[in-house]
Amino acid sequence: MRIADYSVTKAILERHGFTFKKSFGQNFLTDTNILQKIVDTAEIDENVNVIEIGPGIGALTEFLAEKAAEVMAFEIDDRLIPILADTLRDFDNVQVVNEDILKADLQTQIQAFKNPDLPIKVVANLPYYITTPILMHLIESKIPFAEFVVMMQKEVADRISAEPNTKAYGSLSIAVQYYMDAKVAFIVPRTVFVPAPNVDSAILKMVRRDQPLVAVQDEDFFFDIAKASFVHRRKTLWNNLTNRFGKSEDVKEKLTQALEMAGLTLSVRGEALSIADFGRLADALKDQGI
Repeated sequence: MRIADYSVTKAILERHGFTFKKSFGQNFLTDTNILQKIVDTAEIDENVNVIEIGPGIGALTEFLAEKAAEVMAFEIDDRLIPILADTLRDFDNVQVVNEDILKADLQTQIQAFKNPDLPIKVVANLPYYITTPILMHLIESKIPFAEFVVMMQKEVADRISAEPNTKAYGSLSIAVQYYMDAKVAFIVPRTVFVPAPNVDSAILKMVRRDQPLVAVQDEDFFFDIAKASFVHRRKTLWNNLTNRFGKSEDVKEKLTQALEMAGLTLSVRGEALSIADFGRLADALKDQGI
């Protein structure tokens, strides 16, 4: 029997008197086939260390621990720590860290792996309410995570993996794809969770690129331009850029020059630009002194 078997999950929750807290976005997976599929998608073996976020009662952790060199699971909810000590007692390659992943000193923590030089993969069922901040925090950290295989709302996974000229494409797509190759691996129906969420989920696989997708003069400025270009999706890139930088004749002249240098028209919308287009635009704006 597995932790994720519905009857086992139910018994664990009852034995420990556990009740779900909405503020932590807790939804426990009760489908062993999907858990196996997650581990297979992440290609976990004994030469990989894993970081898990929000292990809950250890359903996914159990599958990870059977394959990985080590698993470090970050759990913010104090009430789950004794439950995890119980459910994972047979594994000596699991460390449960009772910390908020956004506040943890990850550089120091990963030195606690027996072999910290092994590739590190992030495999997790992310809390829906804080998916994007966690992902961006980890991606932008200086830790070279080899890949992420993470569950999130299907809508968010679609936005992250979206291509230009689609409704889902936006600054989040650019922020992630700049660093990672992102693809939806498979969909997870809402019916396999306790309690069931209101939406379907998706497993997103993101593999770190050897180099960022485009080379830019100033990464912060590049991301700023991408974000500004989608503030009003239905407006042209020109309108969004003048809202961001101003409408003086001097600014308009520089914007015109920069768009021309980047090979873009005044009437184009942000959603039509590839990440390479945004890279050229950001560098051209820099060259114009904006």
